[in-house]
Amino acid sequence: MKKGQVSIEFLFVFAVLLVLLAYSIQNTTFQEGSPSVETLQVQIAIEEKGLANAISGAISQVYSQGPGSKTTAYVKLVYLRKPDYLKKAWGVTDPVVFITYGSLPGYENGTYVMVLNGNKTTEVILTGGNKNAFWSWAMYQRDLVSDENVWGGSSARVNIENETRTVYGLRLNPSGIPPVVKIVVEWNPDLPNSWTFNSTAGEIRININPGG
Repeated sequence: MKKGQVSIEFLFVFAVLLVLLAYSIQNTTFQEGSPSVETLQVQIAIEEKGLANAISGAISQVYSQGPGSKTTAYVKLVYLRKPDYLKKAWGVTDPVVFITYGSLPGYENGTYVMVLNGNKTTEVILTGGNKNAFWSWAMYQRDLVSDENVWGGSSARVNIENETRTVYGLRLNPSGIPPVVKIVVEWNPDLPNSWTFNSTAGEIRININPGG
């Protein structure tokens, strides 16, 4: 009788342990498959800064080499291509990766990369622990943020330092960004300053023209 009772109790305890183990495995798997907000913000920030650095670096190289020069750079992106990651990290409902070039309040000339909330006015934070936009200095001193012709009229409404303004730049749909972005920069003096993004080719093409 006692042996039977011990066996039943043992089976009960064993069953409970199995349930707890299954729950633990399921919970761990879920956590591993769903990065935290903090992790996503860090990873996205790294990619934004990396993209800005790559563009500014290529522009500076071409500018230093003079008219007729051309260079190509490549950037691997993972998190900036995932709309769900951008929504979770920045609390936006319609994420757009926005790239512009020039000078924003309080900053020198260079490339700016940020995540916007669709066509809504987005607060852009360039300093502190909550920053959602990243900047990289470049040698080519030309302010293009207000020149709609450079960007084919593509623009965004942003709030920077409590000032709301229209900024022109490239609007990239995260789903249309390839795993590796090709950046082609050239200085063709016969062409005006221009920036374009071809999602099919996965290419950002830039022409600089200091005299144009």
